[in-house]
Formats: sequence, C-alpha cells, structure tokens
Amino acid sequence: MIQPLTFVHSDAKIAENVVVESFSSINRDVEIGEGTWIGPNVTIMEGARIGKNCKIFPGTVISAEPQDLKYKGEKTLTYIGDNTVIRECVTINRGTTALGYTKIGNDSLVMATAHVAHDCIVGDNVILVNGVGLSGHVIIEDYVLLGGMTAVHQFNKVGRHSIVAGGSLVRKDVPPYTKAARDPLSYAGINSIGLRRRGFSSEKIAEIQSIYRVIFQKKLNVSQALNVVEAEFEATPERDEIIQFIQSSMRGVMKSFNAIRNLE
Repeated sequence: MIQPLTFVHSDAKIAENVVVESFSSINRDVEIGEGTWIGPNVTIMEGARIGKNCKIFPGTVISAEPQDLKYKGEKTLTYIGDNTVIRECVTINRGTTALGYTKIGNDSLVMATAHVAHDCIVGDNVILVNGVGLSGHVIIEDYVLLGGMTAVHQFNKVGRHSIVAGGSLVRKDVPPYTKAARDPLSYAGINSIGLRRRGFSSEKIAEIQSIYRVIFQKKLNVSQALNVVEAEFEATPERDEIIQFIQSSMRGVMKSFNAIRNLE
C-alpha cells in the first residue's frame, strides 16, 4: 500500500496494511503499526514509533531533531499511540537525553499546526486544538483539552480531565478536573461538562467542586488549604489525586482570579 513517489528506508519496519501516500518520506529506525494511514507530504524521521490505526495528515513532521542546543545527535525516540490522529502541518520533536523520548498516547487528536517539543508526554484521549505549542518537558495528562493557540511553558504540567481556554499562556501547573481561563491564566471552576460526559456522578462532581472551593476560594495559602482538604474530606482517589498533584508541583499551580487581582 505504498504509493509511487515515496521514500521508505529499507530499515523501516512497516506493517503490511499501512498506507503511505505519494511524496512522503520515511527514514531509518521507524516503526509503523497496522492500519495506519500516512498522508501525502509527510516526513517521518529517525526514532519514530507509530502505533496502530493512526492517521497522519499532509505537511506533518514527526521525530525531527529537538530544537535544543544541548542535543548532540544522540539516539532518542518519538512514540505515537494507537488510534491517534495528527492533522496538517503538525511538528513533533523527538526527545533528548533528559528523558530519551517524546510521547503522545492513544486515541488523541493533535489539530493542525500544533507543535510538541522534545521530552513532552501527552496522555490518552487528549485534544490539542489548532496552533497549540508545547515547550520542552511538558506533561499533559489524560482527557485534557487545550484550546487553540494555547502556549505551555517548559516543565509545566496540566492535570487529567482539565480544559484550558484558547489563546492561553500556561505558566503554572493546571490541577486535574479544572477549567483554566482569563489573563493571567487562573482557576475558572471545574470541568463539570467534561466530567459528566465521561461518566462522573453528580455526587463526585460536587465533591471535586467542594475541594476546589477550599483551595481557590477561601483565603488560605496552599499548605493551609491542603491541610483543610485532608482533614475535612473523606479519602477518595480524586481527593488524593488533587492533593498529590499540588504537593508535587515544581512550578506551582495557577491561582484564583480574585487572588491575582488582590496581589495587584
């Protein structure tokens, strides 16, 4: 299923039912799983590991060298999970020795012109809307939606089931289950619509909302708020995930909009 006018290196490992359209280039040390479609004018460079039933649209470049001055040509990888769709003119750079790979999970959608830099980890069921830019070492957890033209600072983390408004500048970590919006980026409630769509009960959504009221809407610092949450809320996977995320944040988490205004 390899069309004329393509280049496929003899060392590439491509499943028999992969379709590669004309004018695409697949370099050495590339693996592509069953049922994947590679559109025209796609460039897949060394170190790519692409899963099953993916769709990769024209103009995309996967596993190019990292745009990082410390990279010296060492062998690193790029992983693309199963059933992931990568639209037109996306660029995904492979890792550096810091992590060794860049990874996008299963069932994700990366829309046109998005960029995923070296050593990023993007989870399953993630949507990166048109023009999203991820700097190096960013972590995007499962079921996250980043609105169009959002830029994420290096080493930032966006927690599971959260949504970030289009055009945002993400300079701090975004905790799980939340909505992030406004300028500067701040807490705008929980992602209740997304949680309902994924089967969260009304009781569970209310629990998450109550936890974040303590964290973002009471006049407490982060340590005080987490102590209150731990003392007053029953231990559940969601409560513990929120606490662990905030406690382990290296760059700090976003604030509430009112807290930012009070600082001004």
